Amino acid sequence: MAAVAAPDAFNLGFIGAGNMAESISSGVAKSGVLPPASIRTTHRRTDRRLVFQSFGVKILETNAQVVDDSDIIILSVKPQIVKKVLLELKPFFSEEKVLVSIAAGIKLKDLQEWSGQRRIIRVMPNTPATVVMCVGEMATKKDEERVTSLFGAIGKVWTADEKYFDAVTGLSGSGPAYVYRAIEALADGGVAAGLPRDLVLGLASQTVLGAAATVNLTGKHPGQLKDAVTSPAGTTVAGIQELERGAFRGTLMNAVVAATKRCRELSQT
Repeated sequence: MAAVAAPDAFNLGFIGAGNMAESISSGVAKSGVLPPASIRTTHRRTDRRLVFQSFGVKILETNAQVVDDSDIIILSVKPQIVKKVLLELKPFFSEEKVLVSIAAGIKLKDLQEWSGQRRIIRVMPNTPATVVMCVGEMATKKDEERVTSLFGAIGKVWTADEKYFDAVTGLSGSGPAYVYRAIEALADGGVAAGLPRDLVLGLASQTVLGAAATVNLTGKHPGQLKDAVTSPAGTTVAGIQELERGAFRGTLMNAVVAATKRCRELSQT
């Protein structure tokens, strides 16, 4: 992936050094958008600190130091503790800083109230690097450009109104897990059909990858692409008939709706 040049130099801090923070900071550092020395975080566990140090991230002692030493702060903690963390860090924010939240279900108005910040951007990334961004009213064009440069280093960025974010979470944020289950099921189906275990996972994952790439590259509706590979009375339509018998499409739709509902519950509690 080509690096996306940042508009200028700035320091980037992560509050929460989990897997998503690792993925974002590693991608930003490897892409050249920011030098690793411009990224900072903290964690109590030595193994997590070593992971970030392995690609050059600066490790500080406290979250307050991370906020104080950063121009853009990415909040990547679990939604259930966002309020507690922001209230603790509120004295260390300032008007010059930008708060970026990737916490599911936490709305801009709550982020502003708990942090005292006005320049806020909500982002919903997923692990395969699909990124949806909502820019708060007080965030500047420069803020948006900087955050786009960061997340553009790890994937494709879309902008959407905040009112869509719960559904974005249900589809894009949680969607990779649904696809992983589908790959697992395809592989197990291959074993049931007589294929060796060491072959099926590669076949299943590459099949999903190729199908997704075809949708993106052609721009055709998935139903149209499905029809193009489904011969009358052939093998594919026999398999599709089984999917329909098992309510495959309806189950996936229900999964997105259920995840969206849970995201709304998180925002209310």
